Amino acid sequence: MNMNNAVPTRIANILFNALKGGVVPRVGLEYITVGRTQEIAAILHDIEMIEQGSASFRFIVGKYGSGKSFLLQTIRNYATAKGFAVVDADLSPERRFAGTKGQGLATYKELIKNISTKSKPDGGALPLILEKWISGIQVTVKTRSDAVGDEFDALVEKQIFAVASSLEGMVNGFEFAKAVVTYYRAYCKDDVGLKSNVLKWFRGEYTSKKEAKDELGINFIVTDESWYDFLKIFAAFLVGAGYKGMLVVIDELVNIFKIPNSITRANNYEKILTMYNDVLQGKAKHIGFLMGGTPQCIEDRYKGIFSYEALRSRLAEGHFASSEIKDLSAPIIRLQMLSPEEMYILVEKLLNIHSQLYKYNPTLGHDDLLYFLNIEYNRVGAQSHITPREIIRDFIELINILQQNPEKSVSEIMGDNSFEMAKGGLTDEQVHVEFQEFEI
Repeated sequence: MNMNNAVPTRIANILFNALKGGVVPRVGLEYITVGRTQEIAAILHDIEMIEQGSASFRFIVGKYGSGKSFLLQTIRNYATAKGFAVVDADLSPERRFAGTKGQGLATYKELIKNISTKSKPDGGALPLILEKWISGIQVTVKTRSDAVGDEFDALVEKQIFAVASSLEGMVNGFEFAKAVVTYYRAYCKDDVGLKSNVLKWFRGEYTSKKEAKDELGINFIVTDESWYDFLKIFAAFLVGAGYKGMLVVIDELVNIFKIPNSITRANNYEKILTMYNDVLQGKAKHIGFLMGGTPQCIEDRYKGIFSYEALRSRLAEGHFASSEIKDLSAPIIRLQMLSPEEMYILVEKLLNIHSQLYKYNPTLGHDDLLYFLNIEYNRVGAQSHITPREIIRDFIELINILQQNPEKSVSEIMGDNSFEMAKGGLTDEQVHVEFQEFEI
């Protein structure tokens, strides 16, 4: 394993701050990714299909702390680097797929607010996407024609209208196309106010049709009912603007499971069914959906996704897949916990990045890392409850204390009974792996 690749200080700092707080960092994941080779390969194949004009839909299922959100962020970062626009949101009581208080629209707003691209990976990329698209068309026209002045502007406008008109056949596509053209005209006149209003419209922030008509001449706004159709139009527009497609990443499906009202839950599951059917029937193009949830929020027959029979019948596994034999082409990808061998490689990576960040020579050796993992895996209840998230947080706390108190040993910091807990745990053979297999 290549230990000499220095992680940029800013990235290393973000990594440790996030991991210490128990949240998934939005950058730097490639430095600490371990395992998940098959799962990542399956989703990357989906991304290739989206690029070719297809669509995909996957549920990423894992218990809390199993690495579900980590995997979603890893794929998100890969997709932006590959030339996709990625929108992501966590569901909450205020953000759902459908609701009586604008919760579907709230999810749309969060998705568009978080739109990310290669050049703007942290979200808020919508203005950049529109400006880049217009300037790209101007460059293309310039290379194909010697026209200048009004003639040049007319050729550019013709190309703008060509992309806009390609959207008009879609549901609500006419209004979207009108907004695109309005933005272009505001761009030409350097009308900052009008550009801001168009962006406000794209983001679903108008509260009434009258307001949108008065300010933009568009007698339509994004609503709880129409937001999903808008995502499909956005995907089509993004392809016309030079991107490979759109990836929609939605985490915390458990918030649908937690809805107490059965009718409201069913309405949300119906929306998921609509998206899923669109993908399978070829009604959605250049768009992929990744949805993260816990096993319970998927499988519970009373409140989970499987309580909605139309979804259960489509998503339930056949008779041959098991926890050992997985069908990674199935719509549900189930994450197993990282193995002790993979956890060893992960803590070793973290130790090296930590020592780079704080500029010290790590004193923890192979036996110390084994000692730490033995203790973690031998805690009461660890066999069924311990997660990578908890082990990572414990390890970061350990190396922080060691760095600040170099005179202390691992066993001193971990407590008097740590030696007994470590006895009979992991052996050296269990973590003797070919590191090349896990190299990033």
